[in-house]
Amino acid sequence: MITASAIKPNSPTAGLQPSVPRFCRAILLLALASPALLQAQFQPPTAEELKMTADPKAPGAAAVYLYREDATDQVNDTRSFYERIKVLSEKGKDLATVQIPYEVGVEKITDIQGRTIHADGTLVPLIDTPSDLMDYKTKDAQYNNLVFTLPSVEVGSIVEYRCTIKYLTGVYPPTWMIQQPYFVRKVHYAFKSGNGFSTVSFISAIGSTAKVAADKKGNYSLDLTDVPPLPDDDWMPPLNIFKWRVDFFYPSFSSNAAYWQDAAKTWSENVRDFISPTGALKKAAAEMVAPGDSETQKAQKIYAAVMKLENTDFTRHKSEAERKKEKIREINKAEDVWKVQAGTSDEIALLYVALARSAGLNVEPMKVVDRGRALFDESLWTARQLDDYIAVGTLDGKEVFLDPGERMCPFGMLHWKHTVASGFRLADKTASVAHTPAGNYKASSVHRVAELTIDPAGGVQGTIRFVMTGQDALDWRQLTLDNDQDEVKKQFNNSMKQYLPDGVQADFDHFLGLEDYPVNLIGIVNVSGSLGTATGKHLFLPALFFESKAKHPFVAQDKREIPIDVHYPKIEEDDVTYHLPPGFTIESAPLSASTTWPNHATLKISSDSSANSVGVLRTLAYNFTILDPKEYQDLRAFYQKVAAADQQQLVLTRVEPAKGN
Repeated sequence: MITASAIKPNSPTAGLQPSVPRFCRAILLLALASPALLQAQFQPPTAEELKMTADPKAPGAAAVYLYREDATDQVNDTRSFYERIKVLSEKGKDLATVQIPYEVGVEKITDIQGRTIHADGTLVPLIDTPSDLMDYKTKDAQYNNLVFTLPSVEVGSIVEYRCTIKYLTGVYPPTWMIQQPYFVRKVHYAFKSGNGFSTVSFISAIGSTAKVAADKKGNYSLDLTDVPPLPDDDWMPPLNIFKWRVDFFYPSFSSNAAYWQDAAKTWSENVRDFISPTGALKKAAAEMVAPGDSETQKAQKIYAAVMKLENTDFTRHKSEAERKKEKIREINKAEDVWKVQAGTSDEIALLYVALARSAGLNVEPMKVVDRGRALFDESLWTARQLDDYIAVGTLDGKEVFLDPGERMCPFGMLHWKHTVASGFRLADKTASVAHTPAGNYKASSVHRVAELTIDPAGGVQGTIRFVMTGQDALDWRQLTLDNDQDEVKKQFNNSMKQYLPDGVQADFDHFLGLEDYPVNLIGIVNVSGSLGTATGKHLFLPALFFESKAKHPFVAQDKREIPIDVHYPKIEEDDVTYHLPPGFTIESAPLSASTTWPNHATLKISSDSSANSVGVLRTLAYNFTILDPKEYQDLRAFYQKVAAADQQQLVLTRVEPAKGN
């Protein structure tokens, strides 16, 4: 399916991230072809395509692309797409829904044609008018999705469609995204630059011996067969730099270094102007701190002050009419954010830098790529790939990375999406590409404390306390900002399904410490249901309550070609107490276990018991974030040991009552 990056990745707006979207309608000119015209323009299916139920080169695939075409014409400012897909399972039917992103007023969809071909050769043309839905909107632009669903799709159907996008202000050199979610039998790419070979360059990462063909008139083409699908492994990093792709761009600089040096200079000039201290900011900063405060104490007090401001990325954006009625001024400098006591995440982060500098602190702004979306790609000549602002301070001789634009983020911590990330960092005289550190496993933890009472039939009643610090606490706190209590409860209950044994139900009750973001967040959960299996004199229970149905990552996959990204290092600790039913004793308690992957991860399991209870403590700690595929075998070996240790049972035996004399 068509994606935004496939349409215009190198445009000035590429890489911009949405704030809170506002929905509206836009006028779009469409030309839907008649059924007769469709049958004339699409190629007839082959007998092999109609009959096929699987592809031996893509075993188990839900669908395959029989043919794809992507053609950009810079002379006529158009880009055309064609996709022909064989649906092989129910899941593959999802590809019948097509989304075409475009920028309102800049791009126009001038032609859409589509049809479904059943396995018996029956043709069903697309005749419905597509829906036009707004995706997100910024101050300067609006982005919509044109959505349509190809009709009457069944397992075994072939779906195909084509569309043409007209660029009203000129089409940019394209990016060819070679790999798709499913196997591609054949694909053709074309780019007619119209400017001559010397004015356009490209960087290819095709992953094969295929080459881009080019002539002196500025025409480029690429034909490939048997393109493998995008990887879909456990804990994948953003795939933007791992996908097979070809990037075209105007070679306005002699090298990567020259481009990024110029971009950093432009960025630094703009950001310096925004954060420049003013009299109002110096006055505000002076009122926040005390003369005897250390640098760290001053930074903490200013941080707490900006955290109280309205972060409009977590609230509803006000319309231009509302802003005008309430006399809310435009944000042009950090001082404006302070005066209106509100701003976006980026504006609040830059305000923090400005206030800290006004207080005499050595704090610098840094703009990084959101690692949840992409990794920094130095070969792609656009600074638009940078997403979010953070702050970096040297406080009392120690470098500290801060995330004041992230609501509820504690002082001294970065949201995981801003760790191991790259971007521009402002220094005294200039800016340069820099990197953020990984988190420490001690900074993020989940401690699950369960008190469970077992009955003679294996039923269970009890409570669980989820004690969270760091990233998990931040995620849940931010979720509560965007959702009501019922939705939060629903999502918390759903999240526990991956932990709780089959037959056990969870009912989230409430949070403790929700508003006090510097402290632990505690979730209280009630559990009930059937936990054990009774067979004659024995009662079998899972020894590791939270791991009884765990799907341990990496165990089944024997090799890995893509780096592993676990988002952030953490500690997981489970402290479970089973209160035994009367008339039972312990026949087999869980064995202690200890396994270590040196300098990376460790697992420890221990238990203790009394006449009426069994306590099981399990601690898994891992202190890595992104791993090279070369380390995969060591990672897999560790998790195989974890999986084996987690599959233990607690066996209870019914005690026969003493016989009378």
